Amino acid sequence: MKRLLTFTLMAATAAVAVRAQSPSRIVTDTIPSEILGVAKAFSVYLPAGYDDSDRDYPVLYLLHGATDDHQSWLVKGNMRKIADVTYLSGMAVPAVIVMPDAAGEEPGNRGYRMGYFDKPGWEYERHFFEEFIPAVESRYRIRSGKNYRAVAGLSMGGGGSMVYALHRPDLFGSCCPLSGLLAAPRIPDRLIDDEAFHESIVRDDPQAIIREAGPAELDSYRTVRWYIDCGDDDFLYECNVQTYLLMREKEIPLQYRMRDGGHSWEYWQSALPTVLTFISVPFAE
Repeated sequence: MKRLLTFTLMAATAAVAVRAQSPSRIVTDTIPSEILGVAKAFSVYLPAGYDDSDRDYPVLYLLHGATDDHQSWLVKGNMRKIADVTYLSGMAVPAVIVMPDAAGEEPGNRGYRMGYFDKPGWEYERHFFEEFIPAVESRYRIRSGKNYRAVAGLSMGGGGSMVYALHRPDLFGSCCPLSGLLAAPRIPDRLIDDEAFHESIVRDDPQAIIREAGPAELDSYRTVRWYIDCGDDDFLYECNVQTYLLMREKEIPLQYRMRDGGHSWEYWQSALPTVLTFISVPFAE
């Protein structure tokens, strides 16, 4: 009872504070890319109060899944409302949330350009690290340093988030794959029929990266806070469980959740508040 009363008082205090601030807002922006040869769109969530101060905020890079785009977390995932409520409750440190675009150029957001990894003539990962992150973090008031930067994503974006944190553990304090493509299984053709996509995930298989890592690389992976969540009815559950067991074998600390649910927006919406809370731990230090 005492704990419930304390939480209620915290939420009420936060509600008064947030009502006195400017509301959260969504920005749609673009970055010209010399690497890709095109301008790439992205969406940004700016938390309540962002426009009232000049302070810097931590950042979460939130990646979408296959056949989606940078607006999907907003349109399908109800991200803005979930973030507003979570921050209002006082259960997470407000952050700027950046949603990049890794959609394909063909109908249904499919095609050769879909995905977070490099392909011949389309070096998306290189663009992400060399152009996208520096541009975003100079354009918006984002706090510098590994501890104030997190990456998360769902499905294809879950795999992308994990590979990005494995490739650059110096950049990310936390990584949270949701229903992630964490190995290179055969994906049902009804979902993905692009052979180039299959080849890219085989080349950037998170489990292979971890298995082949030397002692220094494993030590660097241990500096990242890992949170993996996948539903028990998800067609990707097996590679998520395998990744959990592999990370335990390699003594890489992580939190792992398997809850009731499948590969759905309902599941990912239910996961997002916990992700925002989890990544807040180093934000608050």
